[in-house]
Amino acid sequence: GGKAFVAKLPLFMSLHGVGFDHTVWQLLARWFAHRGAAVLAPDLPGHGLSGGAPLKSIDEMADWTAALIEAAGAKQARIFGHSMGSVIALETASRHPSKVTALALICTAAEMRVSQALLDAAKADDHAAIDMMNLWGHGHHASLGGSLAPGSWMLGGGEKVLERAAAGLIYADLAACNAYADALASAAKVKVPVTFVLGEREGGDRCAGERGDGGEDRHGDRQPAQGVRAPSAEDRFEPRRGDGVSGRAHGHAHGRRAHADERTAGRGAGGRAAFGAEALR
Repeated sequence: GGKAFVAKLPLFMSLHGVGFDHTVWQLLARWFAHRGAAVLAPDLPGHGLSGGAPLKSIDEMADWTAALIEAAGAKQARIFGHSMGSVIALETASRHPSKVTALALICTAAEMRVSQALLDAAKADDHAAIDMMNLWGHGHHASLGGSLAPGSWMLGGGEKVLERAAAGLIYADLAACNAYADALASAAKVKVPVTFVLGEREGGDRCAGERGDGGEDRHGDRQPAQGVRAPSAEDRFEPRRGDGVSGRAHGHAHGRRAHADERTAGRGAGGRAAFGAEALR
């Protein structure tokens, strides 16, 4: 984020998705770092600048995340995660509740099942895996430009990051997502405020390009998915009344401006405010 890390400041940790690395968080990390927060945007093992082999399960990634918080000299963190990173964040809060004070889950799902076509392509290190993830993850509008950040191209940028991934890395991440089945049970244990950020064209389990019968592209011409919502209290993702704030933000996956649809549970302002600026006070 452009600031020296100071462990005594409120810690904000961001966890990337399948095949990605810390670079996807540049703007968000800078925003928090320049508003009084300590920021950690780590590369998971085997990703980006981190050495070692990729971890094989979401549970292992969650334990690694908790260990990193402690190694950084911090006691607790607010964690936001995208796609695979969102379930790592969830599992960290479930397995290590004393380490987490809030969650923001971006493009998350209770199940992240992966189509066999995508798994096969990733296992073979076929570029088709990157193409599928990029297309499903951004939608056809992303190829037309229109980014709110001048000079940026989300589709091309995402492709370049994924192309840097070591052989077998994308497959390892996808396999970990495909095998993870503990989200609802883990969510039932979470007592901290949770913010959901869900794309309005994302049906609940397509967040990392994980679904598509036979791997075909159905994203571009699809109508907005029915039933996309912040999970209800029955789903146990939402904090109990008085525990904090829950909300959601709908936005096109290709990066156009999102519009808010946030709700409060008990006290506080909207979900984004509670996780962001207000949490720094």
